[in-house]
Amino acid sequence: MSRPTKANIVIDMEDVDKDDEMGIHATEAKTSRKKRSVVWKEFEIITNSGDMKARCNHCKHNLAYKKGGATTHLKRHLKLCTPRKATLVGKDKGPKQSLLSFDVTEGDEMLSIFKYDKGKVREELVKMFVVHEYPFRMVDHEFFTKFCRSLNPKYEPIKRQTLKLDCMKMYISEKESLKLALAGINKISLTSDLWTSNQCIGYMCLTRHFMDSEWKLQKRILNFCPLEPPHTGLAIADSISECLIDWGIEDKISTITLDNASSNDLAVRVLKENFEAKEKLHFGGKIFHVRCCAHILNLMVQDGLPEIRDVIENIRESVKYLKLSPSRLYKFNEIVKSLKLSTSKRLILDVPTPWNSTYAMLECALENMSVFSRYKERDYNYKWLPSDEDWKRAAEVSKFLEVINDVTKVFSGRKYPTSNLFLRQIWKVRKMLNDMSTDNRDFVKRMTLKMKEKFDKYWGECNLVMAIGAVLDPRYKMKLILYSFPKIYPADDFQRHIDDVRESLEFLYKEYLSVDSQINSSMSSATYDSNPSQAKKQKTDDFDEWVITNSDIIPGNKSEIDMYLDEGVYKPGNEEYEDFDALNWWKANSLKFRHLSKMARDILSIPITTVASESAFSAGVRVLDQYRSSLKPETVQALICMGDWLRQDFGVELASNK
Repeated sequence: MSRPTKANIVIDMEDVDKDDEMGIHATEAKTSRKKRSVVWKEFEIITNSGDMKARCNHCKHNLAYKKGGATTHLKRHLKLCTPRKATLVGKDKGPKQSLLSFDVTEGDEMLSIFKYDKGKVREELVKMFVVHEYPFRMVDHEFFTKFCRSLNPKYEPIKRQTLKLDCMKMYISEKESLKLALAGINKISLTSDLWTSNQCIGYMCLTRHFMDSEWKLQKRILNFCPLEPPHTGLAIADSISECLIDWGIEDKISTITLDNASSNDLAVRVLKENFEAKEKLHFGGKIFHVRCCAHILNLMVQDGLPEIRDVIENIRESVKYLKLSPSRLYKFNEIVKSLKLSTSKRLILDVPTPWNSTYAMLECALENMSVFSRYKERDYNYKWLPSDEDWKRAAEVSKFLEVINDVTKVFSGRKYPTSNLFLRQIWKVRKMLNDMSTDNRDFVKRMTLKMKEKFDKYWGECNLVMAIGAVLDPRYKMKLILYSFPKIYPADDFQRHIDDVRESLEFLYKEYLSVDSQINSSMSSATYDSNPSQAKKQKTDDFDEWVITNSDIIPGNKSEIDMYLDEGVYKPGNEEYEDFDALNWWKANSLKFRHLSKMARDILSIPITTVASESAFSAGVRVLDQYRSSLKPETVQALICMGDWLRQDFGVELASNK
């Protein structure tokens, strides 16, 4: 083996010098021993002007280093390195610097030390996803993580499986809290309805309704549980019973509101028998079953609309012809602009099921009535131009449907109305049917006859909840009953219904009176029996005799309900009449009518429609979309129920899907 020449040695040293000037350490011929100290993860060895240095990866500061030497001074530097501290924010290791934040308490800003709470962040994340119905997969999105870290660099991402588990844990916790709250409520009203998802799984929604301590109507979805087919009345009753037992409220149910399916009639009969066997049937079962008024109204209109299909056929075909082609619709809208019509409504084509789509179609078409004839002049293929007679008949039908639509809005309000408002709306519908039944036009008679048959089928017998609710409205009392019943029921039958309302009113009042008497009986007996010898007959003088002679004396044994009805109706101002809140009136007069006010708060809170339960199905459609159809039923129930609870607690409303 030949020895290296001097020339070779010089060349090698020049190469090393060049590498040193670039700050790169030359690779040694022999393999060096692996460095085991943790500091070398954050330092690199360089050669500067022939001297070996340890360079900090964070601040780029060079520290003295000798091969094989100690690293204590390097560790000391890492503890004090400011850039390194900044990079360690959000990590569990290394020194941490306290962050300051402003805590606003009752309008005063206070400087406080911010402490990152991982558990709190995950809790708020669950609430956000549940309340706003975000899909679990969103938590895995890269830019969602980036956004959260931009708000707080300490944010630690979680997986969607973890988020789902957190949701289930919070659902169990929130459910236990609601159970405790229900323990202090004596009477609860229920609404229930059925729905089939895109998974072809049947779900039953059960919603509770009650009045809180502030006399505010409240509702909470108790269950959104799967119901195996067939959906018989017995299966529905068993499922409802299981839910009530699970919540511990099987002895507190006063009413249940369902639609008019025959299976629901059987379910109510079974539930009523169960409650009666346990002697827990409130109000003697007189108002246990409440039929959904909105459903009855919908059935009534659906029966009548087929009789007028030929009346509005040309209008429907015209709208269909225009909407099938974008160019035709554009030409139609250009005519609207040229005529400067003050309407922003676009043409709507009705669909078979929801009757209000027919009303919307007619309303829009009538506002654009003058446009159709002008469009005919520009399109010779258009063959369905309505005649003047068609427009007149359409206007009559639209006027009729407008009344039904207004009543439906009251029935189906997002914040459901109290039971005192319904009887007056039903009377409006009956009055309109009575007026239209005398019309000589054939299409009006046919439509009215069909609707009256359905009206009499479901409201032939008095709806006691509606009637008693109206009596407990201080604006109406018995006056609305006495005025409307002769117009709603036949001449030989209306008095029977009036008497039934008054008797039921007395019966319910006595039930509340007996409950309060049992509570106070021990106190009362102690008061009167302790010193019987002190009970003396009160003496009267001239003043007492004068008062008796010259004043109307209220008998001491007169009941609160008699006093209430004898006082006359309450007349609010014109501006306050439509917004009058009967619950607020009873709250203000609760000391005057101590027993009757308790009865009023329970009766007025009874839901007359199943809208509260049906609204959950809109949430079901959103939660179980085509991308999340694999969710298990227990997960669906947790998301639907807890979403409803949290939205109620925080006053959040989701925009309805159009």
